[in-house]
Amino acid sequence: MTAPLSATPSSPPLSTAGAGSLFAVVAPSGAGKTALVRAMMEQRPSVELSVSFTTRAPRPGEREGHDYWFIERADFERRREAGEFLEWAHVHGNLYGTSRHWIAQRMAAGADILLEIDWQGAMQVHRLFPDTVGVFIAPPSMETLRERLERRGQDSPEVIERRMAAAASEMQQAHRFQYVIINQDFATAVAHLVSIVDSARLRFDKQRARSPQLFARLFPAGEPSRTDA
Repeated sequence: MTAPLSATPSSPPLSTAGAGSLFAVVAPSGAGKTALVRAMMEQRPSVELSVSFTTRAPRPGEREGHDYWFIERADFERRREAGEFLEWAHVHGNLYGTSRHWIAQRMAAGADILLEIDWQGAMQVHRLFPDTVGVFIAPPSMETLRERLERRGQDSPEVIERRMAAAASEMQQAHRFQYVIINQDFATAVAHLVSIVDSARLRFDKQRARSPQLFARLFPAGEPSRTDA
């Protein structure tokens, strides 16, 4: 089960007021989140994936620095105490954390950043950055989710049961997110995720940050700030 997420209390707030957007994509294990994100990024290569730190062992095909930074628990705890993580969580017996320094640097440069995190981490990020775009990926049914977990052959029956129990709890949090994608047909789900990314980039403040001189000519000075988009 997932323990309550924590953040370093002394971590100063970061800003997403530039041209870039911050996306938090969440899904139960086996819902296809990683495959969807990778496919979307092939179509929108300017989006940068935040590579999380984790204490779990790599799965088959996962690469260091591409899927995760795989570190020992003692190293993770040292980094956590040093305030290096924007957020961290205890998930299925392992620790996961998001590098606050990297996100600060990239957001300052106006990059679009995508976080693949659990729902508690997404809520923590949203509290720090209210304009975070939250996306929940759901399977078409719990039966389909079980079939996918069994078909990928990475987990024992006991682990699958734990993941199914966690998924039932995670699905109850979908209402917290702005967008929900039902991953029944993969191509359709990818198209939906691409459309969300494109729409987020068209928000008033993001457009204005990319083209300040054009907006100054097109719109009267002193127009109200759009924070409710």
